[in-house]
Amino acid sequence: MIDNMMVHHRAWQKQLASLGLEMSLAEVQEKIHGVNHEILERLFGDRFTPAERLQIAKAKEAAYREIYLPDLQLIKGLPAFLEEIHQAGIPMAIGTAAPPENAHFVLDNLDLRHYFKGIFHSDSVKKGKPDPEIFQLAAASMGLQPSDCIVFEDSVAGAATAQNAGSPSIIITTTHQAEEFAAFSNILQFIKDYQTIRLSNVQALFRNQVIEL
Repeated sequence: MIDNMMVHHRAWQKQLASLGLEMSLAEVQEKIHGVNHEILERLFGDRFTPAERLQIAKAKEAAYREIYLPDLQLIKGLPAFLEEIHQAGIPMAIGTAAPPENAHFVLDNLDLRHYFKGIFHSDSVKKGKPDPEIFQLAAASMGLQPSDCIVFEDSVAGAATAQNAGSPSIIITTTHQAEEFAAFSNILQFIKDYQTIRLSNVQALFRNQVIEL
């Protein structure tokens, strides 16, 4: 929905450097995914207590929101696309690895909450992406199975999550290139933004999908 991954990567790079772990942006892109406490535990083991991990994560996310607020906007074409889907009466839900503060930061500052039947974030699940729980919850909030939903994603971990949930996906190439998703069989289309995509196109792709799951 928003092109924020590089902001997150830079915030993580700075935060990790303050903890003595120097990583290039390329390394951050490759290794930093999932919910924050899992990231910190994976990188540092038991160096930090749960309470310390929580404080580190909160500091990183607060910096991210402060940096990003002046530039916060939806990806090009998405406002019209959301409205088209809404007017057609098709339910939508959000399943994000972001903490609740970041999810609410976007929804409230951009006045988007009314579009979605369910909003699920890192506090909603026991396991972060690529575990499929987040998309299973999102589908259930709409009274659907994951296989009946199309997931829009911009990350490799997100594409893996969609495939693990049994959902076809459309990938927005704001952060990763199409060739980075070669391992996935559930992808219907790659788009750079939402300016050319239409609901009728998405419905046709979904009806004609041939995906090995």
